[in-house]
Amino acid sequence: MSARRAAYEVVRRTFEEDAYADRIFPAEADRARLDERDRRLAMRLAYGTVQRMRTLDHAMATLASRPPDGLQPTLRAALRVGAYQLLFTSGIPARAAVNETVELAKAVAGRHTAGITNAVLRRIADAGPGWVETLPPPLRHSYPDWVAEEWTAMFGPAEADALMAAQNEPPELSIRVNTLRSEPLDLGVPAHGDPDLPEALVLDGPFDVAASRELAEGAIWPQSRGSMLAARLLAPEPGMRVLDLCSAPGGKAGQLAALMADRGRLVCVERHPSRAAALERTLASQGVTCAEVVIADALDFHEDGFDRILLDPPCSGLGVLAGRPDARWRRTLAAAQEVAALQRRMLEHARGLLAPGGRLVYSVCTIRRDECDGVVAGGRQTLPHRDHTDGFYVAVA
Repeated sequence: MSARRAAYEVVRRTFEEDAYADRIFPAEADRARLDERDRRLAMRLAYGTVQRMRTLDHAMATLASRPPDGLQPTLRAALRVGAYQLLFTSGIPARAAVNETVELAKAVAGRHTAGITNAVLRRIADAGPGWVETLPPPLRHSYPDWVAEEWTAMFGPAEADALMAAQNEPPELSIRVNTLRSEPLDLGVPAHGDPDLPEALVLDGPFDVAASRELAEGAIWPQSRGSMLAARLLAPEPGMRVLDLCSAPGGKAGQLAALMADRGRLVCVERHPSRAAALERTLASQGVTCAEVVIADALDFHEDGFDRILLDPPCSGLGVLAGRPDARWRRTLAAAQEVAALQRRMLEHARGLLAPGGRLVYSVCTIRRDECDGVVAGGRQTLPHRDHTDGFYVAVA
C-alpha cells in the first residue's frame, strides 16, 4: 500500500494542486519511507499515471460510464492509479490491482467508495490492455492532439507513433562525468560510454543520482546525451571568453567549464535570483572557478565580444516528456508559438554579442519544426525512439 499511496499523492497533487510530478515525488517517497524496490514501483505508478491520464480518463468514461470530472478528486486520483495498473503494467495481477486500489480509495476517499471503485476497475480490467490498442494514436499514447499532429506532420504517422511510445518509457539514465575532478569514479553499477561524448556515462543499472555522494561532491551531473551535444558543438577552448545565456540549472555551464579546462572567462546569465544562487552553488561544487553568474534577463544583457555563445532559450520541452510526466499537459500550441517568437528575438540579440569569427550555438530540448529548423536551419535533431536520449535540437547559428 505504501508505494501505491505515494503514487496516489503525486497524482492527486499534480492534477489538483498544479504541482510538478518530478519535483514532488522525492518528498512523497521519503514521507512514505519507501525502500529502494517500493520507491521504483511508486515512481513507475506515479509517472505512468500522470503521463497516461488522457487514456485512463477515457477508459473510465467509456468503459465504466464514469466521467472523471464528476468524481470527487481523491477518488479520481485513486482510480487513475488503479486503471494505470490494469492497462499498462505487467507483473501486477488484475485482481491485486483492483483489491489494492479499493483499499486505497477507502483510505483516501471514504469507505463508501469501495463499491464504485470495484465496479469501475472491474469493467476496465475486463477490457484489458488490448482495448488500448484499438484507440487512435493520441488517445492510445495519451498526448494532446496538437502534439500528435505536429509530430505526424514532421515524421509521418509511423515514426510519430514510435516517438509517442518512446516518450512514455523511462528515459535513459545518463550522467556527465566532471573532468575537473580527478578522483577515480566507481558507481558500483554497470555502465557504458558514448564514443562521441567522452564525458557521458550511461548507467545500465539502478542508481540514485540525486542522493549520491558523487553528485554532492561535484564529480557527476545528471544530464542526457542529447543535452551534452550543445557544449560539444560549441567547442570552447581554454582561455576563451564564453557566454552561456539562460544558464540555470548549470549542466551545460559545468560542461563548458570542463571543456575550457577551467581557464578563461565563462559568463552565465540567469534572470531568476534563486536559480542563479543555485547555479553558483552547482558550479562551486564542480570545482569551477572561471565562471561568473550574472542575474539578468538574456535580452537585457549587453556585454559583447564573446568567442563562444551558447543560447539555450525557453522552449516547449517536447523532447523531454519522458522525464517530466506532467509537461505534456502544461503545454499548449499557442504557448509554443509564443515561445518560438521569443527564441528568434533572443537569437538575434545573441548574435550581436559575438566577436568577429566567433561561434554561436542554438539549443532547445524540443521536437517541433517552428522552434528548431524554423529558427536555425541545418541543425541536428536527436529523437528518443531513434537515439535513445532526450529530443534536442542543436545548430550553429
